[in-house]
Amino acid sequence: MPLLLITLAIVLLVIAFLIVSFYIGIFGAAPYLPTPMKSAKKLVKVAKIKKGDKVYDIGAGDGRIVHLSAKEGANSTGIEINPFVFSWAKLKQVLFGWKGKMVRKNFLKMDLSDADVIFCYLMPHSLEKYREKFQKELKKGTKIISYAFSIKGLEPIKVYPREGKIGKINIYEI
Repeated sequence: MPLLLITLAIVLLVIAFLIVSFYIGIFGAAPYLPTPMKSAKKLVKVAKIKKGDKVYDIGAGDGRIVHLSAKEGANSTGIEINPFVFSWAKLKQVLFGWKGKMVRKNFLKMDLSDADVIFCYLMPHSLEKYREKFQKELKKGTKIISYAFSIKGLEPIKVYPREGKIGKINIYEI
């Protein structure tokens, strides 16, 4: 009987995860799709993060870019709205000693004006919607690193084309 209850609890958690992820994927910024680690390392490298930079990862997922940025000396914060994915990121911090800060919030309600670098792996419709916030709130010189998708209405200062399994990287500067 206890095994049946445990199995049922796991199945219900998986169903809840899928429902929340689907809802956020449709109505939010993007579904949970982790950036491959090789790509995450390239993103951090091309961002040219300096020690003390304030870095935000919007839709941070499991926090891998937050961790890699923090290892470079950045004051790195990941913003994730999905409660299940956020919990997974926090668990990885505990289990693997991943660095950086994770917050569970809607980034549209956060002040990002202190950002030096912003990472995002979001759907094109979301990026277009968030462009206004970037243009109004970010200080001159802030870099936006967008993985896979372009931000309509902004001109990238550098584009790294798809390279094997690493997707296209667009770098913008306010």
